[in-house]
Amino acid sequence: MLELRPEEKDDWWEVEALYDLCFAPGREALSSYRLRDGIDPVKGLSLVARDTDQILGGAIRFWPVRVGGEKALLLGPVAVHPTRQGEGLGGSLIRESLYRAETSGWERVMLVGDAPYYGRFGFTRLEGVEMPPPTNPDRVLGVDLMPGAWAGISGKVTRYA
Repeated sequence: MLELRPEEKDDWWEVEALYDLCFAPGREALSSYRLRDGIDPVKGLSLVARDTDQILGGAIRFWPVRVGGEKALLLGPVAVHPTRQGEGLGGSLIRESLYRAETSGWERVMLVGDAPYYGRFGFTRLEGVEMPPPTNPDRVLGVDLMPGAWAGISGKVTRYA
């Protein structure tokens, strides 16, 4: 059994090691990382999954951004340790964190990712939302946490300041 709980300061380096294990070298050169530099993940929404021995099985992080001046959450990365893949842990992390974001008053979430995978959580392509280059516009996805939250929202994704 895995427990999902908010990421704490002491989890940071272990979560970073999990991301290094799960993603290609140079992951920090991606455009989304420029929006995260020097900003802490959103407390309470960035989660870790640990088993009864406190071994890290997965993690998800959220970052505050602005899109056309409006507040949004940037989801990512989400990773599951290779020994725990196929158990539905990634989906559990996404669903629980989206629920927490909604109940915390956030209206919209975006990410850069695979539409067939994230579509099952309600994410669809965001037209007119511009991530820093190089980003494939077909991979810029969003989900409304409040009805119509993405309606009329377009423009550049910028750091939350």
